[in-house]
Amino acid sequence: MALPDKQGHFGEFGGRYVPETLMTLLIDLEKQFKALNKNKAFRDEFAFYLREYAGRPTNLYFAERLGRHLKTLKVYLKREDLLHTGAHKINNTLGQVLVARRMGKTRIIAETGAGQHGVAAATTAALFGLECVIYMGAQDIKRQSLNVFRMKLLGAQVIPVTSGSRTLKDAMNEAIRDWVTRVRDTFYIIGSVAGPHPYPLMVREFQAVIGLEARKQFLAKERKLPDHLVACVGGGSNAMGLFHAFYKDKGVGMIGVEAAGKGLNTREHSATLKKGPVGVMHGSKSNLLQDKDGQVRVAHSVAAGLDYPGVGPEHAYYQKTGRAQYVAVDDKAAIRGFKMLSRLEGIIPALETAHALAYLETLARKSKKGTTVIVNLSGRGDKDVNTIQGIL
Repeated sequence: MALPDKQGHFGEFGGRYVPETLMTLLIDLEKQFKALNKNKAFRDEFAFYLREYAGRPTNLYFAERLGRHLKTLKVYLKREDLLHTGAHKINNTLGQVLVARRMGKTRIIAETGAGQHGVAAATTAALFGLECVIYMGAQDIKRQSLNVFRMKLLGAQVIPVTSGSRTLKDAMNEAIRDWVTRVRDTFYIIGSVAGPHPYPLMVREFQAVIGLEARKQFLAKERKLPDHLVACVGGGSNAMGLFHAFYKDKGVGMIGVEAAGKGLNTREHSATLKKGPVGVMHGSKSNLLQDKDGQVRVAHSVAAGLDYPGVGPEHAYYQKTGRAQYVAVDDKAAIRGFKMLSRLEGIIPALETAHALAYLETLARKSKKGTTVIVNLSGRGDKDVNTIQGIL
């Protein structure tokens, strides 16, 4: 069965739960995207910008010293941090802006948490001369001041969101409100595999280049497929980008690493798949952190990009069907992962990615010697240096 189905469902998850104002727009977007995704000229244009502008393909780097430290694991890093703007987000924003231009849109809006999606959206808007408005929680603006400056430097208007928890969830709420009022000229670039159909499908397709490259590169290096894939999961676009190309390879284990924040037994975490029941948020049915009355709970993570109380519906489907395993790493362990890669490989990772790196210590204890792993190094840690400096 092709996923998602014609209604945008991954099993029971996904779908389109939106105001009537947006339903016609989303149906049109789905038609436009599906047609463009099969159009050779569009695919060639997308591939051109990924290669010539973003810097693809990215390296699959053998982290020898990290592997020696972990003893049992042979670790390869998919170096999305080497892309223009410093993270995997540019893959998706390039794809969506090309769709927006084909649809005649002149203004783009986006939400952002860690700021990397906002920077990527502002970058592509500048590249094509489009007006750009970024919604960002006031709490995240404090944590990610460098990325806020970058967005403004690129010509974007950054609007602080002061409602709710003042983080990613609330930024997405405000972006949707904006979109409803200006559907004629505005295109909303969602940054993850979340939101109403066709966004989970569209973002997955634009990020799938990560896994397609990694699969080919790993086969060339090892003459076999990896034992495990490991990636951090907030909304889940970097993980799905890696996982998708390996979906039918049943011998390849997939491990998504959520943020356990201050602990799974507290209310201060972002482990939606580990701890969240099924609900509806931002136009999609998936796992969701909510209280007994169905109200969305405030999420917490030291990593702003994982600080989200929902998750992409395809990840919820992967968990329910057993195709992927989802674990959680707390703030303290993530900081250890951050320092571990910095000191062993000379690579400073994003705090989001540091969660995936930290889980390697647990995986190593459970693995036999020579177990092969691809970790999606989804972003670089420049944006997090001030946060880490404050903590340390």
